[in-house]
Amino acid sequence: MLDRTIKPQPTGKIKFNLPEYLSFTLKNNLKVYYSKKDTLPIVQFNLIIPSGSIYDEPNKNGLATLTSMLIDEGAGNLSGFEISDKIEILGSILNISNNKEFTTISLLTLKENILKSLEILSLIVQNPTFEEHNFLREKQKLKNKILQLNDDPSFMASSGFQKILYKSTPFQHPTNGTLATLENISNEDVKLFHQQNYNPNGSFLVIVGNLEYGEAEKISNDFFGNWESKNKDSKDNFSFNNAPRQISVIHKNGAAQSELRIGHLSKSRNSNDFYARSLLNSILGGQFSSRINLNLREDKGYTYGAHSNYNYNTYCSTFTVSTSVKSENTVDAITEILAELKNIKLNISQEELNFSKSYLIRRYPSLFETYSQVAMNLSLLPIYNLESNYFNNYIENLENVTLDEVLSAGKENILLDNLVITVVGDKEKLNEQFKDFDSIPISFIDKT
Repeated sequence: MLDRTIKPQPTGKIKFNLPEYLSFTLKNNLKVYYSKKDTLPIVQFNLIIPSGSIYDEPNKNGLATLTSMLIDEGAGNLSGFEISDKIEILGSILNISNNKEFTTISLLTLKENILKSLEILSLIVQNPTFEEHNFLREKQKLKNKILQLNDDPSFMASSGFQKILYKSTPFQHPTNGTLATLENISNEDVKLFHQQNYNPNGSFLVIVGNLEYGEAEKISNDFFGNWESKNKDSKDNFSFNNAPRQISVIHKNGAAQSELRIGHLSKSRNSNDFYARSLLNSILGGQFSSRINLNLREDKGYTYGAHSNYNYNTYCSTFTVSTSVKSENTVDAITEILAELKNIKLNISQEELNFSKSYLIRRYPSLFETYSQVAMNLSLLPIYNLESNYFNNYIENLENVTLDEVLSAGKENILLDNLVITVVGDKEKLNEQFKDFDSIPISFIDKT
């Protein structure tokens, strides 16, 4: 009989084959990363272009997002409906997304339809038509999305949090822009943005699938080799500085819960203590059995879940603790989180470190299961300028981290004097709770 009261113990070491990859550069400086995966007759393409919202013109925030929404609404001699119909008939999947730094165009296609699918992808990247009626429709859609997001406590908290952390840099602005900044954007602005920023210089193409290297090289040249390369202005002329410790309460009338974001700016992705910080975060709030989640969820019952993470961009990262709690538990939850942040700087056990290593190492193979996962992971190499053997050395680098290194990472990377605390909730319910709270400066904001 199997005794289900006894927890199964892990045995042996993780053994799996990491996807091998090759890279090459086209004559127009477009970098291509290729990995063969032939379990299915499909190919995944990810084209990543540095044309995110940090490249928006002043007072025209949302321009990059609007451009990404329009490129597949008409290209070459095809209308948006024709593009959509052709993609569907081919059995392909086309997705376009935009963030602070990059526009990502992903295409999943059957190998037998690869040429027809790539013809469409090439068109929408290089020859979008940007017709006025499409511009007006997509602009209105973006306005409607902003209206919806501005009523979402989670979005309000994250947006308000980033506005403080990234003050005086392009990262402080919401990717979608605001209703006011969208009014400043014309279709001519979109055309100019595309002309200046959709450029093989700094862009890269990731190809994963049932394709030989020679085939990958040929189709890359055939469909993107003539993409015109242009010089582009750098966005490196700004600096990141942590804000002093503070609390901002963003008022949401009638809110029954408070949405919390607590954190500060931190180091870049390729810093020397990356692995130690990863383990530190796993212990603190990066897994279900982390200190913060066990405290706020299991012990106190304040929340369904609380977690922490490092969210990286190419310059630095944001260290964030996130959760939502009942309004009446807001200050108590913040107090517990601050205590956990203080405690982890003082003490971490070897048992916690061993468990955290096991968690991160044993989940590692699951990050390479699908074609899109492999493509996404390969894209990390150029985005963060990682070493070519990063994936092969990942497990060993985690295993080699010592307890002293994790303790040092906690002391160096948890900045108690720079914690920005952002709360979205009903200020009428929170006023009394925050009265004389820990002598931290507090401001109440009607809207962000």
